[in-house]
Amino acid sequence: MLEKEIAYQTKKKNLYFILGSIVVTNALMAEIIGTKIFSLEKTLGFPPSQIKLFANFLLDFNLTAGVVLWPVVFVCSDIINEYFGIKGVRKVSLITAVLILYAFTTISFAIYLAPSDSWLQYNSVDSNNNKFDINFAFEKIFSQSNRIIVGSLVAFIIAQILDAYVFYRLRKITGSKNIWLRATTSTLISQLIDSFVVLIIAFYPQWTFAEVISIGIINYIYKFVIAIVMIPLLYAFHSIIEKYLGKEFSERMIQEAGHV
Repeated sequence: MLEKEIAYQTKKKNLYFILGSIVVTNALMAEIIGTKIFSLEKTLGFPPSQIKLFANFLLDFNLTAGVVLWPVVFVCSDIINEYFGIKGVRKVSLITAVLILYAFTTISFAIYLAPSDSWLQYNSVDSNNNKFDINFAFEKIFSQSNRIIVGSLVAFIIAQILDAYVFYRLRKITGSKNIWLRATTSTLISQLIDSFVVLIIAFYPQWTFAEVISIGIINYIYKFVIAIVMIPLLYAFHSIIEKYLGKEFSERMIQEAGHV
């Protein structure tokens, strides 16, 4: 009996550690690579859309590179909610937010450090022998304004809490069935808020309200599509975890999470 309990606690801790690590890593990387804005149309080999929206504002599908990783964060958060409840999601979300803040602090410190002459000298030309300032490039790539950092963190925390709550309430209604419904619905609702909160805090009023709304809509459309595409991956993750835990341990964890 004791060995069984030890096995249960070990698997429970391992699962939380793995899922939490995936959330932290992907959220942190999404924030770091988020300085790059990419064209979805050009990436897929299409010309810019030039969609006419509010106030004659022409909009293309230009997205932050971070959106590539955020779906993984929310899928893993939903799985954490399934097996560890809202408290489990809040804990890993808080840890993630603190570590993101720590990462930006260390990056700011690295930017502040004076570059060595040898580093500047041996990294002063690119592969085509064109001269450039490597220190300036470093600063431009890694630096983000304080408003963007604050906006990202606030939006992340709000979205995570909202996602966890919606998932939890739907779990009470649907029971153990239809995980795709509660996971997708909770993600779509939370990302609707996230898509606009981060833009309003980070860019308004530098951007017009029409621009904020327009870009927010494009970001949300992308996240909506990705949330649907991620459904098979969600079931794959869920299946792997159930095999790892076993039926008895899986049901016990769900019960302890407060879903039943």
